[in-house]
Formats: sequence, structure tokens, C-alpha cells
Amino acid sequence: MEDQMKERESKEKNRSALPGATPDNENGDKIPLADDNDVAEDGTNKDGDDESKPFTQLSDDSKRKIFGSEDDEDTGKGLERTLTLTKCVTMIVGSIIGSGIFVTPTGVQEAAGSVGSSLLTWALCGIWCGLGAYVYAELGTLITKSGGEYVYIMEAFGPFLAFLRLWIESIVVRPCTITIVGLSFALYLLRPFYRDCDPPPWSTELIAVLMIVLVVNGRSDSVAVTHAIPQGCCSWVVVGVINCWSVRVVTIVQDWFTYAKLVVLILIILTSAWYLFTGGSQYRESFEHIFEGNFRDPYQASVGFYSGLYAYQGWTYLNYITDELINPRRTLPLAVMYSCVIVTTVYTLFNVALYVVISPDELQISPAVGVLYAEKMYGRLAFIMPICVAMSAFGAANGTVMTSSRLFCSGAREGQMPVLLTMINRRLRTPIPAVVFTCLLSICYLFLSNNLFVLITASQVTAWLAITVVTLALFRLRCKYPDAPRPIKVNLIFPIIFVIGSFAIVVLPIFGSPVNTAIGLAVLFSAVPIYVIFIGLGTMPSRVKNWMYRFTVFWQKLFMVVDDN
Repeated sequence: MEDQMKERESKEKNRSALPGATPDNENGDKIPLADDNDVAEDGTNKDGDDESKPFTQLSDDSKRKIFGSEDDEDTGKGLERTLTLTKCVTMIVGSIIGSGIFVTPTGVQEAAGSVGSSLLTWALCGIWCGLGAYVYAELGTLITKSGGEYVYIMEAFGPFLAFLRLWIESIVVRPCTITIVGLSFALYLLRPFYRDCDPPPWSTELIAVLMIVLVVNGRSDSVAVTHAIPQGCCSWVVVGVINCWSVRVVTIVQDWFTYAKLVVLILIILTSAWYLFTGGSQYRESFEHIFEGNFRDPYQASVGFYSGLYAYQGWTYLNYITDELINPRRTLPLAVMYSCVIVTTVYTLFNVALYVVISPDELQISPAVGVLYAEKMYGRLAFIMPICVAMSAFGAANGTVMTSSRLFCSGAREGQMPVLLTMINRRLRTPIPAVVFTCLLSICYLFLSNNLFVLITASQVTAWLAITVVTLALFRLRCKYPDAPRPIKVNLIFPIIFVIGSFAIVVLPIFGSPVNTAIGLAVLFSAVPIYVIFIGLGTMPSRVKNWMYRFTVFWQKLFMVVDDN
């Protein structure tokens, strides 16, 4: 009974800290969500002890709150544990291999200048992400709560830096990723129908709204595709519905689309390999002077790395859904390792396959390299390439929406996003409000920009700045909880190398692409006044609280959702 009372009191404190909830203290201030030691701003708890309390002295409730549940089986509460090792691998591979591999070779080749440098960039990007995944594996097996980088920064550095990470991911990185995937999806789908002209431009908004309405009513098949942006909207609404429906359906869709994407990419690789070794000399021209025209300067090379790293984006996504992994301390590191090896191998060989058929000059000016490859190699069967890219984009969309919605849930639990986003449907056990919010924000970005490489640079500079901070969190947690159990404990030389390299990735593009970098940094720093006004001050006017309460109750009734506790 005493344990139940303590757990109930802990939950009430958590709820009181969320926006729109009634605070517990007499002054109306929100109760900060630190650990159970009740850490004050000066780094000490109320009793004056140091905040770095040994792991062995923490209560079971404190351990669950900081590090997550150690239960491998589903408890019947919150999000359901359904993800096995195989499903995790397909989730990561499917999230990484999206439309990026079909559009970013142009940016990498333009920055690299030579075939050899381009292929080296692709291999190095994969190795670099694999190193990052290895570092993240320690954090993911130490803290097994969903939320990924956000919860690591929260525990290591506190709420302010955690909110900046939440802001970066929710306002910049994920929406931009969704925009790029949606636009790429439509670009490939429409290319066979509009080879010599652009699609009709002025029907975008009306058809997008019509398509969304019809998709919600299950009749999207009756709408003709007439523009790229509406088609991107359609794909994201479908993905949102799937993610609202069932986690099992999400993983089934992810499995099949991942297998389909790998089969298509391997088919292209094998086709080019056949012509490379048995065909004429024209298929080997790109490799005769492989390093001719190398990187122009290190700043421009870093911009090319951004394009390559964007194609690998998704290697951190599994850390956002650890609450849904079966045996996360074993599953997470193995899944990340297998996925990075698979993707790096496939990406590098795929780019070799492109150079067998497409010259470097053609690659730099082609917005849809996959279609160009198919037209040269498959003739009348070239129409299969847009279909393949559409499947690839849909699979990436599926995984991105699933992990994004879990990030918003984690932020809401910590009182840094509206409480509505932490609620789940009790029958479906899916975070419907968070999924809907993700999709709506993504659709908004579809209307705001259509320049893929501007979006890539703006999103990647903020993403890698956050990744640098997350890696620093590993050192902080080593000091804060030195005796906590770590199934994976990396040698410190690896995070040191990763921090230095990630910081260079952030700084160098400032000189190579200052405008696009400035856009991303401006959005990042816009989070500071938001934090000060809505979170840092600790109080909100009563009218705002009442409005947020009514808003939450309305959508709670509409979506049939409740607090996940």
C-alpha cells in the first residue's frame, strides 16, 4: 500500500507540472520535473546533499523515473511492447532509406567534384553515423524511456537544453524531413507525366485540402494527382491514419516496405554490376579518372556531407521508442548496429551503380536521378522507378511519424509541451493527438518551402548541434551516475572523436552556406523566448490555463484519449 501511495503521489506531481494542469503548491507555481531527489537550481536537493546521488541509494521509484522500466514484458499500461529485433531493424532501415538516397546524390556530387570523393563521402557518412549509433547505444541502454535525445539531455543538463532539443526536433528537423520526403515522393511520381514542363502550380492548396478530406474519409483513390505538394500531403495523411490505428499495423507496413525497398536497390546494384563487368567501356568511363576534380574547399565539402548525412537520417529513431521494445537493453544496440551496416553497404553500392550509367555531369543537373537511371537502363519499364521511390518515401514517412509522435509524448510528460500530446487512445493504445499534430505540422511545411537543399542544410545544422550536446550528455551521466548498470559502456575515445567531428560538421557549413545555416540557427534560438515566457517563469495567467483546459478536454473527447498513466 505504501508503494502504491508513493507512486500515486509521484504521478500527481508529474501531472501538476504539465501545461493546463492545476498546480499543487499554494503559490500556483508549476512543480519542476527533476528527479526524485528534488534538485534545486544550485545543484543540491532540499536537504543540501549533492545531486549526484549514488545509484545504489536511489529508490525503486527514482530508478524507474530516471532510467525507465526494466520490465521486458508488456504491463498493459501506456504504450505496448511489441517490437522485436527484426522489427526494430526494419524500422530503422525503413526510416533511413527514404527518398533521400534518390535526391541527395546530386548535392553530394556537386560538392565533392569527383566520383571518388563522392563515393568516399557516402562511405564516411555511413561510418560516422555508425559511430554515433554506437555512442547512442550506451545512452539508450542506460535510460530506456522513450524520447531519445530529449530524455538524455533532460537528465544530464536539465530542462532548458532539453527544451532546445525538443524545439529543434519538433519545429525544424522532423517537419523539414517530412517536407523533403513528401516533395521527393511527388517529384518522382509526376516526372513521367510532366517530362518537359512543370505540373500546374495554382491548384496546389485547393487540391491538397480536397485530397486530405477525401483521404480522411477513405476515398483518396478517386483523386487525380495533379501536383507534387498535394501528393505529399496525401501520403502523410495516410501515414498518420495508420499510426493512429495500431502499432502492429505500423510495424507490418514498415516490414514490407523495407523489404521492397531493399529488393529494388539490390536489383539496381546487380543490374549495374552486370553491365560494369560484362558491358562496353562506356559503363566504366566514370571510374577512369575517379579523383579528378576533388573537393573545392573544406567548407563546400561539409555542405556535401550534409546531403549525405541527411540520407542517413533516422539512425537515432529507435531511441525514441524504447518503451515499445521487447528487451530494450539487448534489442536496441543490436538493431542499430545491424541497420547501420546494411544501410552503409547499400548506399555506397547504389551510388557506384548510378555512376555506371550516369556521368558525373548528368548527375549534378538531374533532380531525379532514379528516373534518369531507369530511362537509360529499363526503357519502357522505367515507370517502375517512380513506384519504387514512392514506396521508399512511404516507408520512411511511416517510421518518422511513429518516432516523432513519441518524442512529443516525452516532451508533454516533462511539462514542456501541451498535456494533450501525452494522451493515448485506450483501445488502440496509440498517441493519436501526437500523431495528428506531427502530420498537421508537416503539411504546413509543405506549403512554406519547395527547395530541397535549403531545407536539408537548415535542418542538418541544428540536428548535428543537438547531436553534439547529446554526446556531451554521455560524459555528464558518467559522472552523475557512475555506478549505474550499463549493458554497453563505450570507450571514451569514441565519444570524444564524435563530439569533435560533430562540432566541425556544425561550424564548417557556416562558411560554405551561410544563409541556409543562419536560417536553421535562427529557428533554434527562437526557442529561448518561448521557454522563458511559457516555462521558465513558472506561472501562466488563469485565463490561459482555463483556455488550455477547455481545449484539452475538447480534443480528448474527440480522440477518445486519456492520460497514459
